[in-house]
Amino acid sequence: MRIIDLHCYPNTEPWIKCQGPYVDALAKYWKRQWTWKQEDDVVREFAAAGVDAVLVALDLETTAKTPPCSNDYVRGMQQRHKDRIIQAWAAVDPLKGDAAIAEAQHAIRDLKMLGFHFHPIMGHFAVNERRFYPLWEAIAALKVPVMIDVGTTGMGAGMPGGLGAKLRHAHPSCIDDLAADFPDLTIVAAHPGWPWIDEMTAVALHKGNVFWELSGWAPKYFPVQLKTDIRARLQDKIMFGSDYPSIPYARLFQEWRELRYADDVMEKIFHRNAERILGL
Repeated sequence: MRIIDLHCYPNTEPWIKCQGPYVDALAKYWKRQWTWKQEDDVVREFAAAGVDAVLVALDLETTAKTPPCSNDYVRGMQQRHKDRIIQAWAAVDPLKGDAAIAEAQHAIRDLKMLGFHFHPIMGHFAVNERRFYPLWEAIAALKVPVMIDVGTTGMGAGMPGGLGAKLRHAHPSCIDDLAADFPDLTIVAAHPGWPWIDEMTAVALHKGNVFWELSGWAPKYFPVQLKTDIRARLQDKIMFGSDYPSIPYARLFQEWRELRYADDVMEKIFHRNAERILGL
């Protein structure tokens, strides 16, 4: 069965350094050392897992004062390993205003990337803030999807003040607002969205342009209602993501198998929905 992993970070030196002060918090959160690997080693891990990976760029320059893990870098890594990394999400920092719009246009028109990923908690913004609507208008005009993190994060977890990050920036209601105001924009919510999983379920069901990938969370810990909804009313909405390198692939696949979904449901989750919704 083909497996498309929609949420893979490069796990190389530029990506680790981009996270700046968040690195120590993540090491504590995941209870392991948070260090980079060589590019070829990362690709070998994708190959061993049998996934078609989609990389994710990251730009925290405004909040973390670090150089971005840039779109050019991530697209370059993807192009060097086309057989295993099939596409890449671009990243732009909404707080950069017109520069963010220019970078968005570059990422799609010049680099031919898949769309855009946003991390509201780390970026210190909510996607439904009106000041960012010119950026959404520009992305909608480019006719590409966006992937937006929802729910809490290990970034800054346990640190004083969470390093200034506010969890409410990643509430499902922000995605609901964006989906209503930009009905032609395809939106993929990233992660289960704890502690607002029921709210995220409601948004995904109500908004025809909202979909959901459940990365960064061990499947055995999905709430009972979500496990039921995945096999039923959400089966055409759910897509697979790992949040690599957060959780080992062996554990993820084992726990997905233990949910004992029918093969046709797993086909949708692992590849058919991503193929249909994102053209992968």
